[in-house]
Amino acid sequence: QLQASGGGWVQPGGSLRLSCAASGRTFSSYAMGWFRQAPGKEREFVAAINWSGGSTNYADSVKGRFTISRNNYKNTLYLQMNSLKPEDTAVYYCAADLGRYSNSRYDYDYWGQGTLVTVSS
Repeated sequence: QLQASGGGWVQPGGSLRLSCAASGRTFSSYAMGWFRQAPGKEREFVAAINWSGGSTNYADSVKGRFTISRNNYKNTLYLQMNSLKPEDTAVYYCAADLGRYSNSRYDYDYWGQGTLVTVSS
């Protein structure tokens, strides 16, 4: 089970850190990803990280602004979001993948419930 948290309202240029807590003892076996879905749009890839945290992948739209990380001792995934823009407004989902740290939502096996991020002035 995945539980995302940390969303909220922030002004443009601000920062937020999302967390995703995983239950169970196999968290370190999974690659993890963050996806987001804005109103009226399809769910899109944001960032992914391999099982150890040694490899990451980002969507071009967030590269240089967002950082994905994980703590396998705490069974927690993070997404540090800086320099937020209004177009980052969306519900953010964490997901777990037994395979590689894919950028395709169809490769992910388990999903959290989502946390809303709103960027506006």
